[in-house]
Amino acid sequence: MGREDRGSVRRWLLVGAVVVCVLSLAPAATAASAGVAALQVALRAKGLYPGAIDGINGQLTESGVLTLQRRAGLPPDGRLTPATRRALGRLGGPLLGRRELAVGAVGWDVAALEFTLRRYGLPHRAVDGRFTRRTAAALQRFQRAMGLGVDGIAGPRTYRALASRSGAGRNAPPARVHVVRPGEGFYVIAARYRVDATSLARANGLSLSSVIIPGQRLRVPVATMGAARPRPAPSLVHTVRTGESFFSIAAVYHVSPWQLARVNNLSLTQVIVPGQRLKVPAGAHVAAEPGAVARGTVRESLDHWSGVYGVDPKLARALAWMESGFQQDVVSDVGALGVMQLLPETWEFVDTVLLGRRTPRTADGNVQAGVRYLRWQLDQFGGDARLALAGWYQGARAVRDVGLYEDTKEFVRIVLALYGTV
Repeated sequence: MGREDRGSVRRWLLVGAVVVCVLSLAPAATAASAGVAALQVALRAKGLYPGAIDGINGQLTESGVLTLQRRAGLPPDGRLTPATRRALGRLGGPLLGRRELAVGAVGWDVAALEFTLRRYGLPHRAVDGRFTRRTAAALQRFQRAMGLGVDGIAGPRTYRALASRSGAGRNAPPARVHVVRPGEGFYVIAARYRVDATSLARANGLSLSSVIIPGQRLRVPVATMGAARPRPAPSLVHTVRTGESFFSIAAVYHVSPWQLARVNNLSLTQVIVPGQRLKVPAGAHVAAEPGAVARGTVRESLDHWSGVYGVDPKLARALAWMESGFQQDVVSDVGALGVMQLLPETWEFVDTVLLGRRTPRTADGNVQAGVRYLRWQLDQFGGDARLALAGWYQGARAVRDVGLYEDTKEFVRIVLALYGTV
């Protein structure tokens, strides 16, 4: 066929581009998106994205967009406006499906196409927005598999085949969908449906290090549709003794005071009385881990790093006390770690974007990363402590887009109530 029906290009722009753009810009909340991958490629070329080209719109991607907008003198709202695309330069456009692509082409559409061709042998490192012979070879493999003319050129028929391929699963049996609730992670959701956490993440085009947020919809692997829901594991129960509080009980079991209250459907500020029975959160252990750090040492670390990063130490201490009771060996059921209860991906964001180096995975390193992340949240909201705490708990973007969730308001209220008391 040679170069794919050049005379059909106008027809393709009107008909084929619609479905192709859907393929390119699929929502990143539930799956890897070729459009997000193209954005990551463009940001990396500007030195603003140090992560993997994975098509997941996570914190590193969002931070890169905000930095780009600030440098270009644009409103830092994180939205991919036409002006933001122009600021990305040559890799900021056009969208996939707007032109014919062949060796030598450079642009956003090339990066999006390359991302979709990884399953046809294109190496991950070759997803760079530059259409090379290697790109053409992968495209030829796709064309051959789809019964198209094999010329290594992306034109109308190839684009329609790509769109068709992306929708090939539509006739498959419907998958169960889970809507993420606050505090849930892959492991908690996977246990609920009796599936492997890694399989759950992959079914949504994500990895276990991806951030999931309340309201996000996750597909549960189809193979588990007929599986019975597992019986919940027996909960450890503590009977409250005279003089005990959420914080003292949390210290006994090395769990988060906040989580201890939540699993009992209570507020951390509620009064508990002797004889009351409390469920203990997952991850509880009575003996302290070897090398446990004294609370006085943690307090000194919090004050030190607060001074370094210009954070009110009373605020940092209140947040740390709320999260862990100053305990380094607390690990939540969603994988949050240590004194500041940092998720692994948040800690990685701090190291990669905010500090530019890896902090030690120790109590002091945890505090340093946590206080630096609190400083970043304060900067996002002009120093407003209430909104910064909400961003800490809920995510800065979610705070800006939808406001504070009810449990976020409770979290913020209690941290502010602890201000100056620890």
